[in-house]
Amino acid sequence: MSTDKKLHKNESIKTESNFLRGNLEAEIDDPLTGGISDDSIQLIKFHGSYLQDDRDVRSERRKKKLEKAFSFMLRLRIPGGKVTAKQWLDLDKIADTYANGTLRITTRQTFQFHGIIKSVMKPTMQAINETLLDTIAACGDVNRNVMCYANPHASEVHAEVEKLAKDISEHLLPKTGAWHEIWLEDELVADSKQEEEPIYGKTYLPRKFKTVIAVPPSNDVDIFAHDLGFIAIVDEKTEKITGYNVTVGGGMGMTHGREDTYPRTADILGFCKPNQAVEVAEKVVLVQKEFGNRSDRAQARLKYTIEHNGGIEWFRSEVQKLLKFKLGEEKPYEFTTMGDEYGWVKGTDGKHHLTLYIQSGRVKDTGKYKLKTALQEIAKIHDGTFIMTANQNLIIAEISDENKPAIEKLVNEYQLFKSLHHTGLRLNSISCVALPTCGLALAESERYLPDLITELEEVMKANSLRDDAITIRMTGCPNGCGRPYLGEIGFVGKGPNSYNVYLGAAFNGTRLNKLYRESVPGDNIVPLLKPIITDYANNRLKGEHFGDFTIRAGYVNAADQGPGFHEDIKYKSYLN
Repeated sequence: MSTDKKLHKNESIKTESNFLRGNLEAEIDDPLTGGISDDSIQLIKFHGSYLQDDRDVRSERRKKKLEKAFSFMLRLRIPGGKVTAKQWLDLDKIADTYANGTLRITTRQTFQFHGIIKSVMKPTMQAINETLLDTIAACGDVNRNVMCYANPHASEVHAEVEKLAKDISEHLLPKTGAWHEIWLEDELVADSKQEEEPIYGKTYLPRKFKTVIAVPPSNDVDIFAHDLGFIAIVDEKTEKITGYNVTVGGGMGMTHGREDTYPRTADILGFCKPNQAVEVAEKVVLVQKEFGNRSDRAQARLKYTIEHNGGIEWFRSEVQKLLKFKLGEEKPYEFTTMGDEYGWVKGTDGKHHLTLYIQSGRVKDTGKYKLKTALQEIAKIHDGTFIMTANQNLIIAEISDENKPAIEKLVNEYQLFKSLHHTGLRLNSISCVALPTCGLALAESERYLPDLITELEEVMKANSLRDDAITIRMTGCPNGCGRPYLGEIGFVGKGPNSYNVYLGAAFNGTRLNKLYRESVPGDNIVPLLKPIITDYANNRLKGEHFGDFTIRAGYVNAADQGPGFHEDIKYKSYLN
């Protein structure tokens, strides 16, 4: 470990939990409260769940001396983000039966269910298991859902990176039987004296760990935002993957008021062959397990391990000590975009794929737009799969020639193509859930960003920028679930209806943005950005993206890596 300081309480919770069991099962079965203890709140994360409450009614319930309106969020583990049509229908039914009737596609290329009360947690988990899916390690101090390049039109390459995502996920999956015993009520087959975690040990990792795989020129997974990444190097002649550039040390989260916390883009560790990638993943995890900070969770991510122990050269040396082969030199590559390719594409295998924009990833019926019903009807006749993207969108994938007319008929009947005619600003937007359920949220995000975009769209249209792609990200707190620090325009909740505004990220996800104004009231965001957007429309260079323009025009300085993120801020407070 990297420190002799007193260990964080979570370390003892993990150590004493009998490999993530603790008292969780008894507390889930307790009918006297809708919640669970603080220790179990930490343990249930490893099972893919967070305890939440409806903050919209928190004050009212407090006045009536009632406990909080507790419910659980469940996140699935779906490496690569692909499900069958039958699984889609099964998960849709689970949402209606046990959750709040919606599916939410997350920025981790998987599903979340919201609003599950404690009394139905076991039936929900059992129903998920019956779909041949699970929630193991979707949260917690372990490697989480492994994401990969989503668009399957490059079929052979996509199939290979999808397989790698699954291989890494399985290899780094906790080996404890706790999930099956607690939720499926399997017989206890091991105790702490018998069971082993060959990679994680009793203490697992110091903090969460995220892994992604990208295929240039698409950076749809935001590879530099993650602890570990693999950039596929594809031979132009053979169209085969020759290996991967390995990235380490990215991460989006930080804490307001602590300048020793910051977002960070990943470094290149080296190059590995395709059959070496899983071993590289394991060794990177082992080094983080050994040297990560277990005293201060705000300093526990891999990015800080690298920053505080000698940088990327030190980390490369430690990983190399564990590998049986030598990492190669970085290979050339180029990213041009981090967005999704909307509409119809035909894969090299002859199958058809339709990418739909899903606002904030929320699959539900609203007014005349019956998205949830439409996808139900499509799934009933679909002979392919569904793929979730890291941008919260959905691909109806692997559609045969024979079935395409029937799918197209439903797409037209339910007007799903309306989603493809949105502005460039909306099509490149991401928001986290935030209020009312996230306990960390300081401000709105999912419920507010669509309306804010509507206002900003008027400014864009007035400047003939309707279809210009500008990445826009919003989160209700600084933890970075929506990867706001890689948005050309980023909003981070600072308080009720108050946001820090960031500008200047690279359109291809290779550079962080920079704080432009702090604590901006929601009503003042459009007046703040309007002159900048107008300036961009009138004075941009040919082909210049918005983030690059804001730096060239002097609105913000280019962001420095790591600790430099907080330095040289031109205008810190909106009130100044």
